[in-house]
Amino acid sequence: MDVLAVDHVEFFAGDARQAAFVLCRAFGFRVLGQGGPDTGAPGRRSLLVGQGESRVLLTSGLAAHHPAAEYVARHGDGVATIAFRVEDAAASYAESVAAGATPLQQPRVYEHDGERIVTAVVSGFGDVAHRLVERSGPGAGFLPGLVESADAPAPGAPDLLTAIDHAAFCVPAGELEPTVHHYRKVFGFEPIFEEYVEVGDQGMFSQVVQSPSGAVTFTLIEPDVSRRRGQIDDFLAWHGGAGVQHVALSTDDIAGAVDAFAARGAGFAPTPAAYYEQLGSRLGPIDIPVQRLSSRGILADRDHWGLMYQIFARSMHVRSTFFWELIERHGARTFGTSNIPALYAAKERELSAVRNPAPTETRRPA
Repeated sequence: MDVLAVDHVEFFAGDARQAAFVLCRAFGFRVLGQGGPDTGAPGRRSLLVGQGESRVLLTSGLAAHHPAAEYVARHGDGVATIAFRVEDAAASYAESVAAGATPLQQPRVYEHDGERIVTAVVSGFGDVAHRLVERSGPGAGFLPGLVESADAPAPGAPDLLTAIDHAAFCVPAGELEPTVHHYRKVFGFEPIFEEYVEVGDQGMFSQVVQSPSGAVTFTLIEPDVSRRRGQIDDFLAWHGGAGVQHVALSTDDIAGAVDAFAARGAGFAPTPAAYYEQLGSRLGPIDIPVQRLSSRGILADRDHWGLMYQIFARSMHVRSTFFWELIERHGARTFGTSNIPALYAAKERELSAVRNPAPTETRRPA
């Protein structure tokens, strides 16, 4: 099968409404749909938010035995499902199971106002699953168990985010190659990039796999346990095993997006001024002024096809695990060779404060 696109990403959250509020308030998403026991979705509360072509489904379990509640108990809020858009969900399900995926939900057909959707679910890695989604009909936008939100705000400012660019997976040491093999064998993804990343005296192995269509890209990372413990080890410990570390959202104006989101309360990982001193000699001419990048902490890099600009948002989760990335591509199709270390160095500076909080002053009673 060929995975055509990321249809949506599903988060399991302790409070779906609060998670939706944060995405809408800080990053400009809008509520598109909602569901629960009153809409034929017993045991859960879900909200679908979107911006541009990106869709995020936020789900909370209403009982302790619901899969969303069990996931949150193990991992905290996090990505539980990355849904793939496919031409034929039933055929893709059969093919992936025959190739070694664990079947989690057989194909189901839903129809609503002339739209038709077929879904099935198979295993991915860790506790992350993949929903196979086939859509047809005039709008082809609904999800089972959701209805259009009656209180969805009217569109205001133009969308600053356009689509889901890629996702990054963290896996324990020794599981990188088996996970890459799983995505090659089951979903037809192929490796397009690999790198050993050093951040100070930490190290991590990274491989990037991509669907044949080029529309879905995953970065897979495992820690080098021969080096000092670092942020990938922290993620695996705080998340409770393998999981999605970040999802990158594409934009056509990264500087404008950073300004807008920061004004709404989103924070971004800082970048040292020294990073920009050698930017021109390292990359040659770039099409965003260095001052515009440096004042916001945006990183720049180049691959064989063009330029890219990236920045990490600070984690908004209590375990400091999942976070968002913003990326603007000017021709680049993959990833450059220097931004990955720089991105992870920026994240390391943020997490060092979490690992080693400043001592609070103790006052003696008067």
